[in-house]
Amino acid sequence: MKLIMAIVQDKDSSMLQNEFIDANIRATKLSTTGGFLKSGNTTFIIGIEDERVEEVLALIKKTSHAREQFMTPPVSMDVTGDSSLSYPIEVQVGGATVFVLPVEQFHQF
Repeated sequence: MKLIMAIVQDKDSSMLQNEFIDANIRATKLSTTGGFLKSGNTTFIIGIEDERVEEVLALIKKTSHAREQFMTPPVSMDVTGDSSLSYPIEVQVGGATVFVLPVEQFHQF
């Protein structure tokens, strides 16, 4: 038995949740925030049999896409007190961060 924690961008969470339902994979969905962009994420917590771990990872990889997004860094002040103008920069966001952990015991009451 394994515990999978998958953190995906909100834009991908509904499609991933539907994939889990279609594959009869039970997942707990949590709304989370993180990353340097402080953007909305969704964390899925899944208890799954060892032989189905690769199936879950394939669904996550299929639905969680990295994408480019523009962001404007905060204005910074140098030592002399001059502020520098910030220009939008393109950063990569999305994809998935996945943790697969061993489970000693699993109980469902």
